[in-house]
Order: sequence, then structure tokens, then C-alpha cells
Amino acid sequence: MYATRPGALPARFRRTRVLLVGCGDVGLRVAQALPAGLRLLALTSSAERIEELRERGITPLLGDLDDGRSLRRLSGLCSRVIHLAPPPDEGWRDTRTLALTRALRLRSLPQALVYGSTSGVYGDCRGDLVNETRAPRADTPRARRRVNAEDAIRFLGRARQVRGTILRIPGIYATDREGGTPRARLLKGTPLLEARDDVYTNHIQADDLARACIAALWRGKPQRVYNVNDDSGLKMGDYFDLAADLYHLPRPPRVPRSLAKDQLPLLLLSFMSESRRMDNTRLKRELRLRLRYPTVATGLLAPLPKNSASAGQA
Repeated sequence: MYATRPGALPARFRRTRVLLVGCGDVGLRVAQALPAGLRLLALTSSAERIEELRERGITPLLGDLDDGRSLRRLSGLCSRVIHLAPPPDEGWRDTRTLALTRALRLRSLPQALVYGSTSGVYGDCRGDLVNETRAPRADTPRARRRVNAEDAIRFLGRARQVRGTILRIPGIYATDREGGTPRARLLKGTPLLEARDDVYTNHIQADDLARACIAALWRGKPQRVYNVNDDSGLKMGDYFDLAADLYHLPRPPRVPRSLAKDQLPLLLLSFMSESRRMDNTRLKRELRLRLRYPTVATGLLAPLPKNSASAGQA
């Protein structure tokens, strides 16, 4: 009968294959939310995760984004790809996304590729309302690596007619996600900026993010960018005050920016150097995503699901 290599069977006899690249917490939520009847595969660099993925109905593929030769088996394997793996920790380029796109080009290309980027590519917008037409102005090496990855996705899409979709993602939270709520930082009493110095921050609940990835996989327009955030529009201090009130904990102290550098961790300071309000109109209109958690107030009060288990990194 038919050969067993990928692509040998007529399309009507094949199950749609979806490849997850970066199968941490959000990737596993995507896997759980995908419709039944799909064949789901996931790239993993850890042999220890193979059994876990199989138990979840995911076919594991051992490979490393830092080793391009190990990715050759991905070519021609799946018709749709969701790429959620982070860039390397150093440098100005995302060599991992470049290695992935090179591997995908070796044989028949996927129809759709969704890439999870970051809202940090916008840089500091001084509190402006930001939609997807605003040009990126990444101010940190971390965000510049993401811009480089976005460029690689666009290049693949335009040169090889792949429907590439870029999701710009802000802070991810969930009550069943490791470190997914402000509770631990509230218990530490970490200070925040005074209201006059405070910055706008944006959020998305992890399950809504997974649903956005799936919507983009089928509804995203070619080479299109989507802001993936909820409707909250809060400043950082207001977000933590809200969480403190919901959890019946003391509100964090406030300090002026002039004193913040002496009292706050460098990573937190870097987030406090940028302020923007993200417009999610395109997410709702084009991807037709109806948020289950439209505000952080609803998301932070969401009950833990039965048999909930946090699953690593996003």
C-alpha cells in the first residue's frame, strides 16, 4: 500500500500533525486544549521528559535547538507548528529560532507557524496605548533577541509562503502555574514604585494564552502580529495592591524611583523601566478569541483545577 514516510498518504487519510517547540507550562496547556483527533508531537531536549509527554498523549521528539543537526527530523513532519521556546540567554540573535526555521526548510514546509514573542519588543512607550502597527524599539538584549526571532519568522513566511503568526505576550499568570501569582513577592514585602513614578503593566492568564496560540494556528493571518493581553490596563503597583487585597495580605510598600535602585532586584528594575498599555482589539476581532479571564481580578480568583500540577517553564 502506501509508504510510511511523512506525506506519503493522501491528505484525506492523514491526521493533522501539530508540533510543539517549547513544551513547558504553556505548551502543555496548548496540548490539553487542542481539539481531539490531531496528532501532537513535541520537541524536547530532555530524555527525562519523554515518558511524561507520552503519558499526556504527545509523541516526544528528542532534539536540541542549540544543535541544528538534531532538528533535521522535524522537516516535513508536521503541517502546523507552535514555537514557544525562549531564545538563548546571551547575544543579540536568537540562534534557536534560526536553527528551527532552517530545519523546517529542508523538506515540505508547514502551512502555519505560530511564534510566541514578548511585548518587550515595543520598549518603553511612556504609558501610550500600543497596537501592533507600532514599530518595535527593543531596549534590552533580551527583547532584541526576540525581535531577531520575529524577523526570522517573517523571512520564512514571505520567502516560502508559510503563514507565520507572531504573538506578543506580556506577563503570564495563573493560580496553577509555578510562580504564577504575586503571592510570594507579596509575602516578601518587596517595595514598588510610588504612584507618580509607576509604570503600566500587562497580563494574560496562561489558559487564555494557550487558547490564543490555538486560534492563531488556524485563524492567524499571514505574517501578522497580535498583542495577547487581557483588558486590565493596570499600573504595576495597582496590580500588586489588587492581589494583596484578594489574598488578604498587606499591600506592598512604595518607594520613589530615586531610591528603587538601592532596594529592588535588577530584573524587577528592568521591568519598571518600561511602561505601555497594550491594545488587544486585533486579538478579539481577527482571532475571535473570547477571554475566559478578561481581567486579572477574575484570573487571580480562579479555582485550582482538579489534579492540577504545574509543569515547568513557559
